Amino acid sequence: MIAKKVMLSEETNASSRKARMIESDSFPLEFLSAIAERESWRKEIYRPVYHIHKWWAKRLGSIFRGIILGCLLQEDENLEASFYQRHNFSDVSIFDPFMGSGTTLGEAHKLGCTALGRDINPVACEGARIAFGQLSHNQLQDAHAHLSNKVGERILGLYRSTDRGGQVCDVLYYFWVKYVRCPHCSTDVDLFSTRIIARNAYPERKPEVQICCPLCSDIFPSLNQNKNVCCRSCGLDFDPHHGAAVGARATCPACSRSFSILDVVRASGRPPAHRLYCKLLLDEAEKRYLPASREDILSYEKCSELLRVELERGAIHLPEGVLKDGFNTRQAINYNYRVWRDFFNDRQLLALGWLHSAIADLPDASTRDPMLTIFSGLLEFNNVFASYKGEGTGAVRHMFSHHILKPERAPIEANVWGTPKSSGSFTNLFKARLLRTLKYRMEPFEAAMSDSGKAYKCSLPFSGRVEDGWPEKGNFKTRGIYLSRGSSDNTCLPDASVDFVITDPPFFDNVHYSELADFFYAWQSLYPRGFIESDSTTRHPSEVQDADPDAFARKLLSVFLECRRMLKDTGMLVFTYHHSRAEGWESLVEALFGAGFSVVNAHPVKAEMSVAAPKSQAKDPIQLDIILVCRKQNRDERAHLEPSTSLDDAARRACQKLARLRSVGLNLSQNDCRVTVISHFICSIGPVISAEAASDVLVKHQAQLERVAQSVYNAMSAPADSTAEGVPSRQMALSFDQSISETAPVDMK
Repeated sequence: MIAKKVMLSEETNASSRKARMIESDSFPLEFLSAIAERESWRKEIYRPVYHIHKWWAKRLGSIFRGIILGCLLQEDENLEASFYQRHNFSDVSIFDPFMGSGTTLGEAHKLGCTALGRDINPVACEGARIAFGQLSHNQLQDAHAHLSNKVGERILGLYRSTDRGGQVCDVLYYFWVKYVRCPHCSTDVDLFSTRIIARNAYPERKPEVQICCPLCSDIFPSLNQNKNVCCRSCGLDFDPHHGAAVGARATCPACSRSFSILDVVRASGRPPAHRLYCKLLLDEAEKRYLPASREDILSYEKCSELLRVELERGAIHLPEGVLKDGFNTRQAINYNYRVWRDFFNDRQLLALGWLHSAIADLPDASTRDPMLTIFSGLLEFNNVFASYKGEGTGAVRHMFSHHILKPERAPIEANVWGTPKSSGSFTNLFKARLLRTLKYRMEPFEAAMSDSGKAYKCSLPFSGRVEDGWPEKGNFKTRGIYLSRGSSDNTCLPDASVDFVITDPPFFDNVHYSELADFFYAWQSLYPRGFIESDSTTRHPSEVQDADPDAFARKLLSVFLECRRMLKDTGMLVFTYHHSRAEGWESLVEALFGAGFSVVNAHPVKAEMSVAAPKSQAKDPIQLDIILVCRKQNRDERAHLEPSTSLDDAARRACQKLARLRSVGLNLSQNDCRVTVISHFICSIGPVISAEAASDVLVKHQAQLERVAQSVYNAMSAPADSTAEGVPSRQMALSFDQSISETAPVDMK
C-alpha cells in the first residue's frame, strides 16, 4: 500500500508553522526505542547497506526512519502505522552535513525523498558511494570467482599446516603473543595476561577452555572454573587465569622481578616482537587447537622472504604512510608503531598485497571499486591489533573494538582469503557485506515488534544510482542521492533549498574519526578512485571534532550557520546527540543558538547496543540518544530571555518520557537521566535567545540540573508501579514532585 504523498511545499505555504509529529510530546519514542533495541543487536543484518565499510558512531536506521516520518507527518497522524507503510515523499529534500556511513540518506531514499549528504572524510564518502551506487550481483560473483582462481588459492596456500598425524589442513587462525626482554635478566617474557587462550562466548553453557602451558607451550583443554591445572605434556601445575602481564607491568618468570612494559618497549626503539605459539586447524570439518610446530615457524619465515622478493620486483605495493600524533594514535606510537605497515605481520602483508594487486587489475570500475572497498574492510580484521573472541561468536575481534589504536598483546592472525568456517576473511566479508547489501537494496525491510522474526517489506527499493556532482541551483532529481566531500560549513547549495537537515554530529572529546580512518586510507590511497585521492591523511583543520570545547563550538557553529542558510524557513533541523560532560552541552548550545536556531522539543530514544565495548566499560554508560528538534529563530523578534517554563516543568517532561522508555524494558542509567533533563531544560529556555545567554543559563544552573537529574534517576530506579500502558503511577509522580519542590526555582534573568 502506498501512503498518501505529502505536498510539503503547498502545505507549508498555507501554514508555515503547522506542527509536525516530531514537535509533539506524543512522538512515539518508546515504539522507536523498542524497534531500535532489536536492530542494535544485529545492525549488519537489519541495515547491511550502512555496514559495507567500517565507520564510527553509526546510528540506528529505525530511529532515523522514525525521525524522517516524524518530520513529514502531521501531529495527529499515526507514526507507528506509517512506519510499516510504503511512502513516496518525492517532493521532499533532506540534507545530512555529517553523513558518515549514510544512515540518514538511506532512510530518506527508502521513503522516496531526495537525499543529500556531505562529509569531510573521504573514507566515509567512498563507503557511501559504494553502498548506494551501481552494484551487479552477477558481475560481483564473477569477479569473486576470477579473484579466487587468480589469487585466492595462492593465499590459502599460506594458511596450511599439518595436524598431529601429519595430515595437511587449512589453518583458520594462527595465535601470536608479544614478548619483551626482561630489563633485569634479559629473559624473553611473553605478555600473556591469562593462559586461557580460548573460551566460549557462553561459558555457563559451554565451560570448556583451551590453555597454553607456560613451560612447554602445549595446548590442552580444561574447564573455565578450574583455578589449578596440570599440563598433560610436561606435568606443570599452574593457575591458568594469570599470566606474566598484569595491567601496565609484567613479572619475569625467570627472576620474578616486575617492570614497566611500556618503558621496555620504548627503550627498544621498535614495536614489540611476536612469537607464534598456537594454530586452530580445520580438520575434516572439525576445529582443533594445536601448538605451533617448527614447520609452522619455517613456513612464516618463507613468507617473509617471499614478501621481500615480491616488493623488489614491484609485484605488490604496500602503504608507506606515517602515523601522525593524535589522541587516538598516541598509544600505538608509544609502542613504536610509526608507519601503517607496522600494523601487519609479513604473511598478512604478502597475502593482502597479492589480493590488493589482483583487485586493482580488474578492468571494470563497477566491480573493482566495490571489491576494493571490501578489501579495505578486510584490513580491520587482519592485522596485529586484532584479537580472538573465542568460540560461539565471530572469532575475530577487530582492531577498533575500543575506538582507539590499542596494541594487542595476544593478537590473532586470521586466514585472509577464508574457509567456510572462517571469520573476518575476504570471502566472508564479500558475502556478508556486499551480497547482503545487494539483497537488502532490492527488498528493504523493517523488523517487527514481536519475537516472531517477521519482517515488513515496506520501503521503495534502492535505485542503485548516485548522482554525479552536486546539484546546481537546487535542481534536485526526484529521489536522487547526492554525495559531496568537504567541510559542511560551505556546501554551495542555494539559499532556502532544503526541506530538512537531519544528522548526527560528532562529539568534541570522543573518537577522532580521521585519526582512525587513516589506517584504511593508507591502503585506499594506493589506488585513487571516487572520493579517494593520493593524500597522506584524511585529517582536515575544519573537521568538527576537537578536544577544546570552544574550538568545537566554533566549528559546529559554522556548519549550523550554513544549514540555516540552505534550510527553508518552514523546515527543521533535527539531530541526535548525547554527552556526559557539561562542556559538551554548553558547546552545543553556543553553536545551536548562535546559528539562530531554537529547540522546540527533545525526545530520548535508544542509541547503540548497550554491550558495545566502549559503552559496557563505562562507569555510568549512556544508552540513549536525544533527538533535538529545532526551528529557525526569527532574529527580528529576539528579546530578553523570559521563558514560559521552568526547570521543574522540564524535569517533569523528562520523567514522563523516561517512564515511557522504562515501560518497554529499557534500563536507565544516571547519565541517561542527566542528558534527558538537560535536553528538556534547553527546550525550556525559550524560543528566542542568544548563544551567550543560553550558555550562561546552563553554566549558572549546572548544580541544580545535577540535583534534578539525581531526583529523576531516583524516581526511575524505584520499583516499577505502573499501569498496563506504562504510565507512571500516582505514587511515583507524587514522590517526584516532592523531590523537585525541594529544588530552588530557576532565575532566568
